[in-house]
Amino acid sequence: MDEVDKKIVAQLQADGRTSLEDLSKLTGFTSMGIKKRLEKLIENGVIKISALINPNVLGLHLAIVMMEMESAEAMQNVLDRFEECPRIVQIFKTIGGYNLMALVVAETRETLESISMEKCSLRCSKGIRRSEFYPVSATYFSPFLQIRENLANKEKKVSPCNIECNPCTRYETKKCVGCPTTENYIGTL
Repeated sequence: MDEVDKKIVAQLQADGRTSLEDLSKLTGFTSMGIKKRLEKLIENGVIKISALINPNVLGLHLAIVMMEMESAEAMQNVLDRFEECPRIVQIFKTIGGYNLMALVVAETRETLESISMEKCSLRCSKGIRRSEFYPVSATYFSPFLQIRENLANKEKKVSPCNIECNPCTRYETKKCVGCPTTENYIGTL
């Protein structure tokens, strides 16, 4: 990225609805020149245009899950199992004591507790030596996150992690709203 690309990206980060005309005024390039630069940035995978969600406004609860995996195979199994989980905002492979970290989202504190300890939890996966779960109390710098709303389609009978919500005691007692991918989901995602 050159300085012009950086100006374009910085402005779009501040306001993703900035027009090509306004970007051309900011950079001194024509609208067509800006359009070509944007297309190239997107085509090369440098940027992606998408909507970010403010979980605070929607009353959502966040947590960070840290896991120490037994092996690369166990790590891959966790990644495969939760690839389509709409509750996982982001997952990171790290170097250190905990080698897998995830940012997760829930509609209620009770549901956050469920995804901390029930069978549908990242922490209940095979191959985890130890884990820690930290509810997030505040988000700084930008409250917006790429919550994977597109996965919350409420169409499946069984969740992507192969756990059924119906027989779960926490779901039955309304302490968990269930998986947003299933037809039994009673939450707001």
